[in-house]
Amino acid sequence: MLHRLSFIPGRLLQAIPVVFGVTLLVFFMAHLLPGDPALAILGDKATEDRIVALRTQLGLDKPLLVQYGLFLSNIARGNLGDSLTYQVPVSSLVLEAVPVTLSLVFFALILGLLIGIPLSGIAAVKPNRPADLGVRAYTLVGQGMPQFWVGIMLILFFSLKLRLFPVGGYGQTAADHLYYLFLPALTLAIALSPTLIRSLRSSTINVLGSEYVATARSKGSGGVALFRQHVLRNAIIPTVSIMGVNLGYLVGGSIVIEKVFALPGLGSLMLNAIFSRDFPTIQGVTLFVALFVVVVGILTDVVYTLLDPRVNFSSKERE
Repeated sequence: MLHRLSFIPGRLLQAIPVVFGVTLLVFFMAHLLPGDPALAILGDKATEDRIVALRTQLGLDKPLLVQYGLFLSNIARGNLGDSLTYQVPVSSLVLEAVPVTLSLVFFALILGLLIGIPLSGIAAVKPNRPADLGVRAYTLVGQGMPQFWVGIMLILFFSLKLRLFPVGGYGQTAADHLYYLFLPALTLAIALSPTLIRSLRSSTINVLGSEYVATARSKGSGGVALFRQHVLRNAIIPTVSIMGVNLGYLVGGSIVIEKVFALPGLGSLMLNAIFSRDFPTIQGVTLFVALFVVVVGILTDVVYTLLDPRVNFSSKERE
């Protein structure tokens, strides 16, 4: 097992240029603004003293290479600068918001699997039959609906009409968090599940036609037991990569959804920073999301290797 995971140090080394590229993009975000970045952040009505002070705070009065060196040095020390809006370190704002966003993302992933696995199984058992056509219609509708609209519809029905869930907020206790996160997570899951269903349906059809499934059926295995023991594990392997990619997509999708449901996560923090031109906060959130996607990519390879013994990234890298 440990031998099969020996590719991880290589993956970490491959991630270094990606992380370096991310830091370059995040750093130059401020310099891509037309004209004076400090004036663009503060607005045309800012006084000269405030503009000079902001240039000094952001290090814009130093040569570009020196600025980038200081930027990397600060990141290495966990210093993302101070928020222009909240007047507190950006790192503290990000650390407060990260648990909310990650809880929402993984809750949505779980709900997406709870929706996608049964529906893909129903569709794959009898392809091109009414049940399959119904599931495929759901994937078209689910993927075509805007996420913010789905969230608003869920609020109108489950919160305002049935009064089963709160309109927004995050609650205080762990149980409250799950309760408050259910509708926003369901909103993201409805957008995610069509992609999972398509992948699982296709791979499930292939697995159901395999020889080992036919052998299991000849030995009397069938129904849910056959699906759980012989079909699901093999069918879900190709979907692991899709889930890894979509975790990054869910973080991006959570930006609007967090605002719709008034969740104090990275999405709300990012939108508030954009509206208030709080550039250090924008840089901090962008950097975290990009690094999250890199880490998820590595973890996806690890999970893929553990699920499928035929995969050996270490031998591929040596080749």
